[in-house]
Amino acid sequence: MVSFRGGDQPSRVTLVDILDRVLDKGLVVAGDIQVSLANVELLTIKLRLVICSVDKATEIGLDWWRNQNFLGSNAQEINRLADQIVELERKLAAASQSMEKPQAKPVRRAQTRRKK
Repeated sequence: MVSFRGGDQPSRVTLVDILDRVLDKGLVVAGDIQVSLANVELLTIKLRLVICSVDKATEIGLDWWRNQNFLGSNAQEINRLADQIVELERKLAAASQSMEKPQAKPVRRAQTRRKK
């Protein structure tokens, strides 16, 4: 991309320059899409797109990823809980199998009466 600044000498603007500026300042794209048929609105899509750096997003209050467990540093805790679930499922299966097995009937002792 070539732009002219005040003189005859063109200054080159590269893609890196554009990305740097967009990420530094931010870019907001907003728009609505409506689908209608015979003046009956069938579908409305509202688009809001913000492109910026993580620092800029945090600065303007967009930090939803900090509260998402699967995106944050809670991965070790999630793995530990997943292992715990697997272990509990294994114990539950073992307990279910032991309950399904027919248990031996208790042997009754014949009662004898003592003579007095």
